[in-house]
Amino acid sequence: MRITIPLVALIAGLALAVLAVLTLQPPPAHIVQNGYRGTGIMQVSSPAAIAASFAMNQAPAVVPAVDAGPPAGSIYKNVQVLKNVPAAAFARIMVSMTQWVAPKQGCNYCHVSGNFASDAKYTKRVARRMIQMTIYTNAVWKSHVKNVGVTCYTCHRGNNNPQYVWFKGVESPHATGMVESQTGEARPSLAADGSSLPYDPFTPFLVGHPKGGVNAMINTEGTTALPNDNRMSIQQTNWTYALMMNFSTSLGVNCEFCHESRNFASWTESTPQRVTAYYGLHMVRALNNDYMVPLTGTFAHDLLGPDGDVAKIDCSTCHQGLPKPLYGAKMAAQFPYLEGPASLADANPASPAASGEANPAMITMTSAPAAVSPASATPAPAPTGQSGK
Repeated sequence: MRITIPLVALIAGLALAVLAVLTLQPPPAHIVQNGYRGTGIMQVSSPAAIAASFAMNQAPAVVPAVDAGPPAGSIYKNVQVLKNVPAAAFARIMVSMTQWVAPKQGCNYCHVSGNFASDAKYTKRVARRMIQMTIYTNAVWKSHVKNVGVTCYTCHRGNNNPQYVWFKGVESPHATGMVESQTGEARPSLAADGSSLPYDPFTPFLVGHPKGGVNAMINTEGTTALPNDNRMSIQQTNWTYALMMNFSTSLGVNCEFCHESRNFASWTESTPQRVTAYYGLHMVRALNNDYMVPLTGTFAHDLLGPDGDVAKIDCSTCHQGLPKPLYGAKMAAQFPYLEGPASLADANPASPAASGEANPAMITMTSAPAAVSPASATPAPAPTGQSGK
């Protein structure tokens, strides 16, 4: 059967139409200039996308503030991080955390019914560490979170586990032929916004301690003709662009939100947001290294990734498609005890009281069903917080 040119053109046209419907956003586009005229620094957004994300990014109603009573540690057993918080304010934080993280399960999601002091449930040990991480973020990383700050709700949004987290990418066990499997390219993934750039842009940048620091890895322009320990290669550029595409998707912005499109590397021509993003990158690595990774042995096994690693943070965990999480709602200011002092954060992964195991008596369940006791059978390998909340 002879395929005519018009038929080929028709098939091609239909294919392009389907591609456009599936990938392009409908008009009209909303354009805002946020740089000098003629520099091309502007933000392009879709009103439909903005409307769709509006409802899911509203801050919840806040429990009325109450700041009275003796220190919580003098009333409740095994309160370690917030022991000096007035009892009424402590109860308010606990009620709020229930709404933020476990609205369906209630207090029993973390606590043993009838024995709230017990650390038998891994969720309580994790929650304690997450309180410390919240305090650490608000107290130490003002360079990124500014005066907005974070609470548990910033990431969880009413879910037991945050919706936007990442795990280490697992290499294919099969031969990949001409595919550049060693660098993870030509394996499209949502993490790289569906591109054929490296499918796991997180592991090289957002966890661990790379040689020379993360700044030495994020590069797109070489300065010498010969290698000489110069990492500014095409492959390194691809890793960088994969990460930048994820930044863009996470914040719902385009490249010009931070960069001058004529000179991406220039700091003097970049917007102020690039400095904020710079600190954000280092903040995320610190949170993953000092808070999330040490909890690998504490989390339930079915919550770990295919490679056995714990869920980790990236920009989308908090931002969820917006330049400012929750449209910049200052929830943290309404919970001042979650803003510091920084000494409560105890960011050292080797902290002896990290997950309650420093006090074995608190791991013993006294009035709970035997069915839940195995939760405490395997202690965390690298404790990193304090017992109680």
